[in-house]
This record gives sequence, C-alpha cells and structure tokens, in this order.
Amino acid sequence: MAKMWAGRFQKDTDAVVNDFNSSVMFDCRMYAEDLEGSAAHAAMLGRQGIIPQGDVEKILAGLAQIRKEIEAGEIHFSPELYEDIHMANEQLLTERIGDAGKRLHTARSRNDQVALDMRLYVRKEIGEIKSLVLQFMKTLCKKASDNLETVMPGYTHLQRAQPITFAHHLMAYANMLKRDVRRLDNCREGLDECPLGCGALAGTTYPIDRAYTAKELGFSGPNDNSLDGVSDRDYCIELCAALSILMMHLSRLSEEVIAWCSWEFKFIELDDAYSTGSSIMPQKKNPDVCELVRGKTGRVYGTLMTLLTFMKGIPLAYNKDMQEDKEATFEAIDTAKACLKVIDPMFDTLTVLTENMKNAAKRGFINATDCADYLTKKGVPFRDAYKMTGMLVHTCIETGNTLDTLPLEEYQKVSPVFGKDIYQAIDLITCVKERRSVGGPAPEEVARQIQKIQDFLEGQGC
Repeated sequence: MAKMWAGRFQKDTDAVVNDFNSSVMFDCRMYAEDLEGSAAHAAMLGRQGIIPQGDVEKILAGLAQIRKEIEAGEIHFSPELYEDIHMANEQLLTERIGDAGKRLHTARSRNDQVALDMRLYVRKEIGEIKSLVLQFMKTLCKKASDNLETVMPGYTHLQRAQPITFAHHLMAYANMLKRDVRRLDNCREGLDECPLGCGALAGTTYPIDRAYTAKELGFSGPNDNSLDGVSDRDYCIELCAALSILMMHLSRLSEEVIAWCSWEFKFIELDDAYSTGSSIMPQKKNPDVCELVRGKTGRVYGTLMTLLTFMKGIPLAYNKDMQEDKEATFEAIDTAKACLKVIDPMFDTLTVLTENMKNAAKRGFINATDCADYLTKKGVPFRDAYKMTGMLVHTCIETGNTLDTLPLEEYQKVSPVFGKDIYQAIDLITCVKERRSVGGPAPEEVARQIQKIQDFLEGQGC
C-alpha cells in the first residue's frame, strides 16, 4: 500500500525498513487522543474558513465512526497496513469520506500532531496514576489509625535504635507519596501548553487560531515557540523522573515488607491472596509481589535513562529518534500503575503481628536514649549521661539483663541520681508516648500526622 507521503518516492519502502520505521504497534494506544486532536483541528479549520464547513461535518462524523470501530475491535493495526496511528487514522478517514478526509491535514504536520497526542495521553495517565497513589495513601492512613499504639523498633543502619510505632513508620511512607503526588501535579502543569499549530517546525501560512484549539483540548494556551513545541519532550522526562522516585518509594517499602515477613522479623503476615508458594518447599510463603515491585523499579529507572540519552544530542527541531519517547514513557506508566494496583490491596489485607513487634522492641536496648535523657532531665550533662548509659548497657550484656530488668543497685553504682522512677521512664510505652515533638511517634502526634494527610486527600477530592 502506498504511503500517504509517497509522492516524491519512486520505490516502495523496503519491508525491513518498513517494520523498523513503523510505530503503529505501540502508538496505537493513543488512538483516542489522535482522534480528539484531529476533531479540534478540523473544527478550527472550518471556523477559520480554511476548509468548507460541510467537509468539517464529514470529518467529525468520520472520526467518531472510526473511534467506534476501533473500540468495537473492528479495526486492527499492523505495520503492513499503517506506519503510525496518525497516518492510520487519516488513511481510515479518507477511505470512508473521500476528499474531505484529505483536507484534514491542512495547516498541520505529523510533528505537531504527535507532540499533541503525547501530551494528551500523558496528561490522562498522570490523572490515573495520581488516583492510584492517593488511594494507597488512604490505605496507609487506615492501617496507621489501627496501629497508633503498636510499638516496634525503629532502625538506623538496620540496627534497633529507638522505639516507634507501626503507625509512625507507615506515615513516613504516606508523606513520601504526598511528595509524589505533588511531582505528578508539577509534571501535569509543565505540559499544559498545546503544540497543535506549530506545524513541522515553523508554524503555517494559514490563518489558524491556536488559542481556540488549545482551549478546545483543555490546555491553558498554545506553545510560545513552534520549534520548541514540536521538539519538547521535557514532560515525558519529568514524568519518568517522577515515576522513578515513586517507584523508589514503593521499592523501599517493599524491601521492608520482605524483611518483616521473614521468620527473622515476623512483624507481619501477608494474605494468602497476595503471596506465592514454592515448587519444592511446601512450607514457603513468598512475598513475590514486593520482590517484583522492587525489581520493576529498575525498569522504570531505565526509561528515564532512555529518554535522557536519546534527547541529549538532538538538534532542533523534530528527529526520528524522538519516536523512542513512546515505548519508554508507556513502559514507565504501565509499570508504575501495575505496581500501585497490586501493592495497595496487598497492604490493606496484611495482618500486623503486634506482639512480635513489641517483643522485638524489648531487645536491643532501644530505650537507652531515654535512660540518658532521664539523667539529663535531672541535671546531668548529656555527654556524661550518654557515657553512664553506655556503661549500663555493657553491664546488661555481661549479666544477661536488659535495662528494664537491671537491678536498681546496678544503676546506682553508675550514678546516685537514679531512682525507682527510672523503670517508668524507660518503659517502651512511656518512651513512645513522651516523644510528642512534631513528627514524633507519640500516638496523639501520629494522629495529627494522619489527619494532615487525610486533609490533603480531601483537598485532592479523594
């Protein structure tokens, strides 16, 4: 089949080149955006008197019919028939309505057409990804609200450090996701300019109304420079960067869930519906969902590097290299959405093993800082209190005690300041409840953190 651009050529495209050059097998997912952009462009052409209004009506009806046929599964895209979704839709339109269809491409180029379609597609997907992130934040808030007093060890260097609560831990991730939402919003704001009308690179001699098409398509206005309009893919890079950070957050959480599921921790139990077994070991219950999220994070990172690498050496304006933006961006979008769709219900259905968390918190001297603070509040300089507490920890290790079980006389050998009230001061519940500073793990403070996230969710319409 002759290409729609074949007038200058005397030979058919080599079959290998045709397959290599074609993008229809992956950019066909933008069929709706392409039809939407074409409809707005046709309406503008008629409004400006560039093509007859009768042709506009035929074009709009033809585009609507093509969409129905695509969504009914009556149209199948293949490299043998079509080069890309843009040429496919125009070819299908011309087959249906004749010469009127040939007028659709007046005053535009595939360059501004594909730039528009990508912006429309990415804008839509940002909204869907954002909704999934917001839903996961709701799940974290719900789980945190149920575990305001579930004491667990907090870690630094993966060593038990200080007592916190499971709710406090979860709200750290809720705040990470809040930043992810803001990055997605920033990305959407950054693509809010319409490239339609930029033409191949230098605009057009036709009296088009770019403000009209921008408004019809939901943009704040047109791109201000036609060269930039057709060659800008910053928004794809920004989206892949935002999704890379989002995936990094999901990967960190997944890594913790993997550890927490192990017998070495046993802090949580995953629902059977979100676990898998072993082909040889009957006892196994594997956190494969989390391991896949952790692994797929690297794939999203790869999309960012793909975009940055092929864009870095491209002169203005459009170059065929830029066709590579689609598969990379689609990959990042699909992977992030798939991970969010599975990690949210997995987290919603897991069981928190509160006693195991509490027992772990009792070991590792995680109330040592509170012991030092006890002395400091009684007038002992902190550095002296720190050293005294270290001596007590050493005594505990030698005698097989914890700070909770160490006899009072051992405390008083180190400092006469110690009294019976030391045991209340270093009780894990006390340690948690006394950490009421903003951002701390005290139940009422974490409840405030939860409410703040819930207020944010409500502001997002969630």
